[in-house]
Amino acid sequence: MKDAGFDRRTLLIGGGLGVGLLLGWELWPREYSPNVAALPGETVLGAFLKIDTAGRVTVIVPQAEMGQGIWTALPQALADELGADWRQIAVEPAPISPLYANRLIAGDYGAAHVPHFLRGIGSWAAREWATRHALMITAGSTSVRAFEPSFREAGALARALLSMAAGKRLGVDWQACDTEAGFVVRGDDRFRFGELAAEAATFKPPVKAPLRRPGEGNISGKSMPRVDLPAKVDGTARFAGDVRLPNMLYASVRHGPIDGSRLVAQDMAAADKVWGVTGVVRGEGWIAALANNWWAADRAIDAMHPRFESEGALIDSGAIGRALDAALGAGGKTVAKAGNPDEILAGSGLIEAVYDVPVQAHATIEPLVATARADRERLEIWMPTQAPGLARAAISAATGIENVVIYPALVGGGFGRKLEHDAAIQAAVLAVQAKRPVQVMWSRTEELRRGRHGAPARARLTAKLGGQGQILGWRAHLATVAAAGDAVRRLTGHGAAGTDAAAVEGAVPPYVIPAVRIEQSVADTALPSGIWRSGAHAYSAFFTESFMDELAARAGQDPLTFRSRQLGSAPRLGRCLAQAAAAGGWTGKAKSGEGLACHSAFGSHIALFVQASLEGSRIKVARMVAAVDAGRLINPDIVRQQIESGLVWGLASVLGDRVTYARGLSEQTNFDALALPRLKDMPEVQVELIASNEAPGGVAELGVPVAAPAIANAIFSATGKRLRALPLHIA
Repeated sequence: MKDAGFDRRTLLIGGGLGVGLLLGWELWPREYSPNVAALPGETVLGAFLKIDTAGRVTVIVPQAEMGQGIWTALPQALADELGADWRQIAVEPAPISPLYANRLIAGDYGAAHVPHFLRGIGSWAAREWATRHALMITAGSTSVRAFEPSFREAGALARALLSMAAGKRLGVDWQACDTEAGFVVRGDDRFRFGELAAEAATFKPPVKAPLRRPGEGNISGKSMPRVDLPAKVDGTARFAGDVRLPNMLYASVRHGPIDGSRLVAQDMAAADKVWGVTGVVRGEGWIAALANNWWAADRAIDAMHPRFESEGALIDSGAIGRALDAALGAGGKTVAKAGNPDEILAGSGLIEAVYDVPVQAHATIEPLVATARADRERLEIWMPTQAPGLARAAISAATGIENVVIYPALVGGGFGRKLEHDAAIQAAVLAVQAKRPVQVMWSRTEELRRGRHGAPARARLTAKLGGQGQILGWRAHLATVAAAGDAVRRLTGHGAAGTDAAAVEGAVPPYVIPAVRIEQSVADTALPSGIWRSGAHAYSAFFTESFMDELAARAGQDPLTFRSRQLGSAPRLGRCLAQAAAAGGWTGKAKSGEGLACHSAFGSHIALFVQASLEGSRIKVARMVAAVDAGRLINPDIVRQQIESGLVWGLASVLGDRVTYARGLSEQTNFDALALPRLKDMPEVQVELIASNEAPGGVAELGVPVAAPAIANAIFSATGKRLRALPLHIA
């Protein structure tokens, strides 16, 4: 078939990914107007900030605050350029608008799911689709990488407008003015931002305002106090579960074991006996009890003993394992290749190992929750969401109401889980039917049984070593679930099935290896998986860095030396490895209980030194020392916090974050069954930040990938036992 020759000036994607609509590029709107709401006394200066008459600067942030500090980091970038006083900075979540689309994540992940005729311009097409459809999404450690340039530009443009207003009053060129600590200054002349804002909005901004050096405003690059913490500490922060509306009902829900389950029976009389229950509503594959308090609603659900029917075999852990084995035993699709691995990896002398990662829970403190209020023409939703635009579209489709308003709440733990919006759809449907506001909160049991957990993966790694211990060839065959692709299809209704590039992210080793092949087979597990913190990097780094330790042992080399000699093309990662080993006090001695791992992801680089031992049959991690190169840092304390958070998350996967299934239901129904780390399990954690002038990288997920392999390698050092499956267990 002849290539149609589409290019950026003749193509428009309409109706979503997977649907091509050809129109002239000239028909596209070139600009979008800000839709920021302003109170009396506030002046909007672009899409990212407004200033009131008292001089308070409200920064409009499109990214969800999930505890990762983005409501502080992005405002710092803007305030630094603006020359603001940090004490006068406030934050407001952005409305849904094309101006706030996350074009970076669309380009990274969407290109694999555009129609076949867009090959070659897939990333561009995905970014344009994201803009047209206001794809606001907080995921993939993209928030700073995607938006720091826009926030800096917004601060610079506002600084120029304020200087224009001051210049007019002084009768001088605006470029003779500057800003500092919330004032426009020229010599001894000083004007507060608040007294200039309204006038500044009347000027035409320059095509491109000059940017300052990052940190010139004495805000970016410093550990400024976080904007979100005071309210969280004193209890005034409002999460979606805190919303209270007049005449509001509470709902608890119960689902069938798998997608497509049908409700076939329930004991309505038993629900009527629970005090406070006002009604029962049957949904598609779920049932909800409504009451004047959530406890009563949940007791009613239990009392009804709802029964569901499902077509086909129910999921169980044995079937999941067999599906992974079948995929690993079949020929995989090559997703990355260098050199001639087939020739080098032929014959004898091969080293091979198989690694396994189970289904893993998000285990967020806050389960899915949403509050809805509806009338005939308007539907309001309060919810924690990482994707407000996608949630709004799904809610509108489920209810038939076009005017849907999303109030994004603080997120009590996202990690990919709050990309899903099932509870919000249920709250909307129930509010429409009940003609009263309704709050839906999933129980912890329901969250574990119906959560879109992290996908399982299994891998066979094969390598051959040269006479000097160098790696000559490397092959990694990953049997995976296409979780990211499934999530794209589930959340947008578009995208192609099959192999998923996101499911093998991070599998290409960072080392200098002449011949490499990465293969992927998609396992048919029938498991409804979701996007988990750090995505495929969590298991690909476990596979790669565990295997590197095995190869070092076969080569008779110290694991640090073995890695360092083969990191010639990754100097930033090599520096992290050297720094972590030095700061940790690496000796490389036998039985030392020392382990190493390193990985690059999200535009950043990390290496981890671990010291671990066995206490009986339980793994005890004493120390974790990480060295991180995340480029230019906006807030060093937030970077440290996120690295520490990721390391603890990785520690959880080592100690017991595993979900098993029997007859379609998870066997774990609460936190106690997940064997998550407790205070007594916490090691001493040290994070070394490497100075860099490179563009900022992502850090919210960076600590996760290195934790498990570093601990597994440390246990091998301590015991001589090689553990290749998570969670790590000593038989």
